[in-house]
Amino acid sequence: MLIRKARIEDLKIIMNIISNAINDMESKGIYQWDNTYPNKEVFSIDILKNNLYVYVDKNIIHGFIALNEHQEDEYESLKWKYISGKHLIVHRLCVDPKYQGKGIAKNLIQFTEKYAKENNYESIRLDAFSQNEQACKLYANFGYNKVGMITFRKGGFYCFEKGFIK
Repeated sequence: MLIRKARIEDLKIIMNIISNAINDMESKGIYQWDNTYPNKEVFSIDILKNNLYVYVDKNIIHGFIALNEHQEDEYESLKWKYISGKHLIVHRLCVDPKYQGKGIAKNLIQFTEKYAKENNYESIRLDAFSQNEQACKLYANFGYNKVGMITFRKGGFYCFEKGFIK
């Protein structure tokens, strides 16, 4: 198992995983993603900017996560606890449904936290679709605190943060 930066040749596999994830979520009544978002262009930009990391086991991509400092405008309306330093933002955490339940999302979060500490981020911020109870529970279990809710195209998203003591 390793986590590495995604490469442009990974894009087809990444889009297949997204398609599988959309079908899986919709079968559970979670309408978070669709053909509009996240799309091939979003992931191409993630890759070109070196923001996308893939979880690989036996040369097969099982999941991925995008990390950068871009916060959506909606984040400005929230009362964040950590405000003085720089903040790492998590986007598009996804595990192929056929590999879920094996700790891959946990590994990606642990990778993110290690990355944040090594690069002197004050906190990690992210949002999770309010109807995706599994994702919200995962972040809460890792000690992320719910800051509030914002609204995107698909509905309400809880915002979470976790700070690091320097």
